[in-house]
Amino acid sequence: MSPGTGAALRLLAASVDAKAVAEIGTGCGVSGIHLLHGMRPDGVLTTVDQEPEHQQSARQAFRDAGFAGNRARFIPGRALDVLPRLADAGYDLVFCDGDRLEYQDYLAESLRLLRPGGLVAFEGVFANGRTVDSGPQPTEVLRLRELVRAVRESQDLVSSLLPVGDGLLCAVKR
Repeated sequence: MSPGTGAALRLLAASVDAKAVAEIGTGCGVSGIHLLHGMRPDGVLTTVDQEPEHQQSARQAFRDAGFAGNRARFIPGRALDVLPRLADAGYDLVFCDGDRLEYQDYLAESLRLLRPGGLVAFEGVFANGRTVDSGPQPTEVLRLRELVRAVRESQDLVSSLLPVGDGLLCAVKR
């Protein structure tokens, strides 16, 4: 994750006064640390990843960054299996950095999870510049283009594509 993307996540979490954030794709915890820095001091990050070793690394990174253990909830598993079990309208922000082939499905789940005024963000939508390249593209890029179009055309969302890192697609739920 680029420093610019991290700063944007921190800002986005602060802008919605985030108390409850869902993160798809824990990774090594870098994005989670940025989100936690932007969240309210009593906020909880729920982070989902199918790789237990990623979550262990993130747990240690959060501790090293000074966050109490009760600030993050780690749920192992495939995002599309876990997300349906999370509370409707229970989240202020959903950050998606998982399987890009599943981003459209993450969007549907995010709309259910977000409260009105909540925000969803998708990392990596530029796909290293391939989403704007006119040549033949792999399925991942075609799906990212579909996601951008769906978010832009949705009557339920107010969106912007931020040119930080590899592209951060953000949208506020009306």
